[in-house]
Amino acid sequence: MRIPVVALVGRPNVGKSTFFNRVLHRRQAVVDDTPGVTRDRNAGLAEWAGREFYLIDTGGWMPDARTGMEGRIAEQVRQALQECDAVLYMVDVREGLQPSDEEVSRALHALGADVPVLLLANKVDGERWEPHAAEFAQLGWASVHPISAAEGRLVAEALDALVETLPETGSLKEPGEGIRVAVLGRPNVGKSSLVNRLVGSERVIVDNRPGTTRDAIDVPWRWQKRTFWLVDTAGIRHRWDHLPGFEFYASLRSVRALERADVALLLLDASEKITRQDQRVASLVEESGKPALVLLNKWDAVEKETGTLKEMAEKVGHELPFLDYAPLLSISALTGQRTGQIAERILTIHEAGRQQVPTAQVNRVLQQAMERTPPRARKGRRIPKILYATQVRSTPPTFALFSRHPEALGAEYIRYLGRQFRLAFGFEGSPIRFKVRQRTGAKPARGRRKGRS
Repeated sequence: MRIPVVALVGRPNVGKSTFFNRVLHRRQAVVDDTPGVTRDRNAGLAEWAGREFYLIDTGGWMPDARTGMEGRIAEQVRQALQECDAVLYMVDVREGLQPSDEEVSRALHALGADVPVLLLANKVDGERWEPHAAEFAQLGWASVHPISAAEGRLVAEALDALVETLPETGSLKEPGEGIRVAVLGRPNVGKSSLVNRLVGSERVIVDNRPGTTRDAIDVPWRWQKRTFWLVDTAGIRHRWDHLPGFEFYASLRSVRALERADVALLLLDASEKITRQDQRVASLVEESGKPALVLLNKWDAVEKETGTLKEMAEKVGHELPFLDYAPLLSISALTGQRTGQIAERILTIHEAGRQQVPTAQVNRVLQQAMERTPPRARKGRRIPKILYATQVRSTPPTFALFSRHPEALGAEYIRYLGRQFRLAFGFEGSPIRFKVRQRTGAKPARGRRKGRS
């Protein structure tokens, strides 16, 4: 199935992201009064009047910009225009017609008649503002659609006009289901560079200044007939209480992206020490229960000696002990070193975390583990006795332990059982959870049920 693509463009701070969020019925794009908050293309699947289309929210467009951040945003907008089937061009009636509006309009006219353009005059929050929309008729478009993205006024009429212009067959092939992969890390560890390297194009803006990515950007990636959705997230800060509003919500959106992901990629900068921000992000990954792969990025910048990787692995294990289940891979998003292994690693840990182990196997491994190292009594408590266990869910693999005196089971022994289960069942990359439950009697006999042969 091919779905039409609609690009939402305009100069900075005219309300594009507010419109984007309203149409998608969720706060997917960061909205803030600061001009230039949206920097990357952000896309979402929208539906109106029975028609589905992908809406692409773009950064504030200055068509003549060629350098710096404005130049990078302009290139992103140009790429969005090359991919789209229709354009929503937004202006601001409160500020009136601006020279930058005329620049954007001229650039859109240069596209020709093949791509329909609808002019949206935003911030018409009441009837008294509707006459002001007429000022933009001089830009030369067939009609002007006054709307209020914030209030929802006349948005339905504008969307009605949009779907009438959409082609029956769009330019984007819908990939359908796939594995959602959250790309996480503190600011400036190379998340966007990695996403661009994997998909083979400059899909998101890369800049050496921290904080370039401010939204969670969903990017489709095809590898050997498998579909992945890479979610390039904003860098999660160690402290949120003093962040500007847009950075706070961008960090929050990164956490939500992790919640809906199937696999987490945690990027660390191999050329620098592990920071408290790294530890903060790693703890969020562990708390989420998602299968994880730790990527030591910028490996090309590390001076190599014998045992370098082993030493780095020991350092990561010491600084991030709660992620001891996550495999480690040294890469370079800049040069492509070992990035070709990432897809296969993702598939491996994704499938491993979805295993459902038969109860008989679980108890066999449990018994062997207890024979090697029996549980001991914590100080002042009775000796616990684990009677049996069963897996109650997957992703993350979760086991119920039925025990007498479960309050006496220490956290260290639970971690020991987790290591034994991972070794026996191959839960590579997945945290293992245990639910310890009180049991007063022996394990019930498993006899043949009536009515079954």
